[in-house]
Amino acid sequence: MNRKAASGAGLPRLEVLIEVPRGSFVKRDHLGRVDFVSPFPCPFNYGCVPQYIGGEGDYLDAIVLGPRLAQGSRVTLTAFGAVGLSEGHLYDDKMVCARRAVTARQQRRILCFFRFYAFCKGWLNLLRLHPRRARCEGWDTAQAAVARAEPLCGRSG
Repeated sequence: MNRKAASGAGLPRLEVLIEVPRGSFVKRDHLGRVDFVSPFPCPFNYGCVPQYIGGEGDYLDAIVLGPRLAQGSRVTLTAFGAVGLSEGHLYDDKMVCARRAVTARQQRRILCFFRFYAFCKGWLNLLRLHPRRARCEGWDTAQAAVARAEPLCGRSG
């Protein structure tokens, strides 16, 4: 990562609404409804960016690195990258937000988590009788992921 990116210069700053605090087993949607209970705790804070619509038609997903944050809290942080996930014919980005640049080690751990998450999500889909393959597509830039998202103010209908 170059110095400019490491400092966060030129990278998007996003407001993230925390839905799943770090260490939680319960995955909730942005309305607070239980989506599923995980067999393992979430290793980071998970939430959404209410200003954008992601590839699945819901708010753009985001993870927040750092200490546990309370469900419902809002933080504005730099997005240092994104992880792409595909499920069936849908592609969805998970923004990676933090106070400091993401290290190579953190990036590897995030990708490892999302590969395992995609594997488990595929099984969950099967159990829900919606057999769709889920796959982690890898790391991308935050700028590219934001460009794929739809700004909420630009949504018609």
